[in-house]
Amino acid sequence: MKTFLLLLLLLCPASSAVNHTLRYILTGSSGVSALPAFLAVIEVNNIQIGYCGGDIFGPKQDWGQTVAENDPDQVEWYRHECNENKTRFFNKTISTLKQRFNQTEGVHILQLMSGCELDDTTGQVSGFLQYGYDGEDFITLDLNNLTWIALTPKAVITKQRWDTDRGRIRFDEVLLTRRCPQWLKGFLHYGEKTLLRTDPPSVSLLQKTPSSAVSCHATGFYPDRALMFWSKDGEEIHEGVEHGEILPNHDGTFQMTVDLNVSSVPEEDWRRYHCVFQFEDKNRTITELDKTLIRTNRVKPRTLTVLLIPAVVCVVLVVMVTSGCMVHKRRKNCRPPSAPENIAELSETLNPPT
Repeated sequence: MKTFLLLLLLLCPASSAVNHTLRYILTGSSGVSALPAFLAVIEVNNIQIGYCGGDIFGPKQDWGQTVAENDPDQVEWYRHECNENKTRFFNKTISTLKQRFNQTEGVHILQLMSGCELDDTTGQVSGFLQYGYDGEDFITLDLNNLTWIALTPKAVITKQRWDTDRGRIRFDEVLLTRRCPQWLKGFLHYGEKTLLRTDPPSVSLLQKTPSSAVSCHATGFYPDRALMFWSKDGEEIHEGVEHGEILPNHDGTFQMTVDLNVSSVPEEDWRRYHCVFQFEDKNRTITELDKTLIRTNRVKPRTLTVLLIPAVVCVVLVVMVTSGCMVHKRRKNCRPPSAPENIAELSETLNPPT
C-alpha cells in the first residue's frame, strides 16, 4: 500500500470528471523548526482555495471573498478549527503517539485528509477521513459501519479508544456527508469560472525516427481529469500502447502523451488508428494516424557524395596546377602554387581577369 504521505503529495484526481471533490489536508509536526506546528489546506477539484498556517488564514482565490460575505458562519468555523480545535488536537495526538512508540527525538508528522465527493449527475455523496503518521497509513473512518479501521498494527490501540467516542464519530459522519456537500456546492457556484472551466487541448503527432513509436501529445488542456488512448476501428487498444503521466504546464494547464508502437502496423492500415483525447463528460478530440500529420525534429543527413564533391574538386584542381608547373618548370621556371585557402581563391587562380 502506498504511504499516506505519498498519497497527499500525489493527490490522485477523481475517477470521473462529473465528480467534484472538497478535500481538507491537515498536517501537524514536531521537530520541524522551518514549518508551523500546524498547517491546513482546502482544495476543490485539486485547486487550492484556502489556507491556514502560522499567522496566515484566508482564501487563495479571488472569489473566496464572496464566499466569506455570503457564508460567514462557514468561514468562522474554519478559523476556529484552524486556530484552536485542530491545533490542540494535533499537538495532543502527536505527543500521545510519541510516548506510545517511545519516540523522544526526531521529526514526527501527523496528517489528516478528509472531505467529500459529489456526483453532480446522480447526487450521490461519499465522504472520507484518513490519518497518516510519519509517512505511513495509520487509521481511517469507515462511514458505512461508523467504526475506525486500523491500517497498521501500531494503530490498534488508537482504534479501540476512538471507537468508544461515539459522539465524535457521529459528528464526523454529519460533517462529511451533509455539511461538506453543501459547502462544496457553494464553492462550485461562486468559483464556477475557475473550478468548472474547460480548456481544450492542442493535439500533435510526434515521431523521433521512422522506426520509433508515434507519440500523441496533448497540451494546454484543463482540468487534468482527462483520458487519452489509441483506438483501432473505433475500439480502444492496449497492445503496443504506452501511457505517460499527466504533467503540469507553467501556465496552469496540463499535458500528456500516449505512444503507439507502429513497427508492426502495415502502412495501408495506419488510417484505421486514431488518437482519442477526452474529458470524461465532454466531446472527444480525435486525431487520425496520418503520416502527413506527424511532426519530427530529425534532420536528414547530407549524403557522403555531396560532402565529398567540393573537397575532391579542390584536390584535383590543385594537383592539375602543380603537375602542369612541374612539367614546364625548366622552360618557364614555374613554381608550384600554395594550396588556396578556399574555392573562391582557387577560381581566381585558374581564371585570372582578362
